[in-house]
Amino acid sequence: MTDHLLPGIQAHDVSTPRLRARVLERPAASEAASTVLFVHGNVSSSLFYQPTMLALAPDVRALAVDLRGFGESETLPVDATRGLSDFADDVASVLDALGVDAVHLVGWSMGGGVVMQLMLDAPERILSVTLESPVSPYGFGGTARDGSLLTSDAAGTGGGGANPDFVARLDANDTSADEATSPRSVYRSAYVAATDALEHEDLWVASMLTTATGPDNYPGDSTPSESWPGFAPGGRGVLNTMAPTYFNASGIVDLAHKPPVLWVRGSADAIVSDTSFFDLNMLGQVGAIPGWPGAEVAPPQPMVSQTRDVLDRYAAQGGSYREVVFEGCGHSPHLEQHDAFVEALSAHLTPPQ
Repeated sequence: MTDHLLPGIQAHDVSTPRLRARVLERPAASEAASTVLFVHGNVSSSLFYQPTMLALAPDVRALAVDLRGFGESETLPVDATRGLSDFADDVASVLDALGVDAVHLVGWSMGGGVVMQLMLDAPERILSVTLESPVSPYGFGGTARDGSLLTSDAAGTGGGGANPDFVARLDANDTSADEATSPRSVYRSAYVAATDALEHEDLWVASMLTTATGPDNYPGDSTPSESWPGFAPGGRGVLNTMAPTYFNASGIVDLAHKPPVLWVRGSADAIVSDTSFFDLNMLGQVGAIPGWPGAEVAPPQPMVSQTRDVLDRYAAQGGSYREVVFEGCGHSPHLEQHDAFVEALSAHLTPPQ
């Protein structure tokens, strides 16, 4: 993947007791004033953050890590019964191996959930947190606004919800845009709201295609359910890590040490929203999946509202957060609103005088 590195970005393999991880670095021009670590989202890799890393101030050391089964990191099984903790523990082990004690964390989508898990596990080593289009603190799908489960087994969430043709096209390294389920088409329709004037599309597709597929990785396994739509989370693989039976990071509101939080999102996000078309209950509501039992039984998950509720409680209990919304922007503000995203992030990294 060295041919996918932008000028100014270096790649390292970091060996830890947990895994061999690929880490990208934009070194500081001299002695680093601070270190920022970027954590990518699902079906992507550290490659997505290269333009952001290059745009940061020269005295910032910018790092981005490939999670297990993505990019050039080692492909290892993902124990979904631990929620996102396999990924969070991997990131912590990389920081340990690099000798980084205190860090600014940036997490995109699923990576936002990884960052929230790290807040729970090691808040004292986190200088600040930036959540970009993050998964809800209550996971992905299957919950009411207060985070309570709609069914005891979180029916309709986890590995069974992946489109099998999309998974097959990932496995086949399909770079075409011939079908709606190709990675390139999914990038154009879901990762961004509009592709006009956006650079590096081939690079982003190549990044998506590094995703390891199978029951231990993406998307994971599933189990039968008596509730609609007939399946529930399994215990293996990526999508099950965000099932609300396994992942709940709302405990950040009770942290004694609360790093300041920047929450960045796009108003036209197709993946993380209160009406997400990646939520099977939303697809049932619009008739895309037959047999939907109705809004009283299976309402769409209010993802953005849940995140705001948790962050409001975070602030009420001594923390702080700032919400930045880019109008007309999709799931990837760091690509679609690059300059404004870097400006907001840079201000967040600079402590008040």
